[in-house]
Amino acid sequence: MYNRQKVYEYAKKWAYKRNPKYYNFDSIGGDCTNFASQCIYSGYNQMNYNTANGWYYINGNKKSPSWTGVQFLYNFLITNKSIGPKGVVTEISKLDIGDIVQLSFNGTTYSHTLVVVQSGTCAEDTLIAAHTYDVFGKKVSEYGFSKYRCVHIIQ
Repeated sequence: MYNRQKVYEYAKKWAYKRNPKYYNFDSIGGDCTNFASQCIYSGYNQMNYNTANGWYYINGNKKSPSWTGVQFLYNFLITNKSIGPKGVVTEISKLDIGDIVQLSFNGTTYSHTLVVVQSGTCAEDTLIAAHTYDVFGKKVSEYGFSKYRCVHIIQ
């Protein structure tokens, strides 16, 4: 069962610093999806070690693409039929703490992953936490994005 309170607590604790258990990817493409995966893991507490299409972290060099890649995390969550968290695409008004919002700045490629820390009815009142540009409690609407997509973790 997905523990959304643990996700919130983890996000609050680590939003402005780095957990030494995980490599910091800020200097090599960004740490946003790594942080989102850490948050999800804190609430789900089970990884999927399938080397072809899993979701896991062993160290900075041994991890699944879905642990740190925006599109790969999205693909894993919405197609996962095995061990690990599962998600469904939804509207922002149906998100809850621990769910994911991904942003596209150019209208084509999604390149930033955010973790919901307070649900709302729209981008103006949904609050998130994220790494790379570290934030906690920031409104989704404060980003200069072209479009966004939302994933509700169902399990």
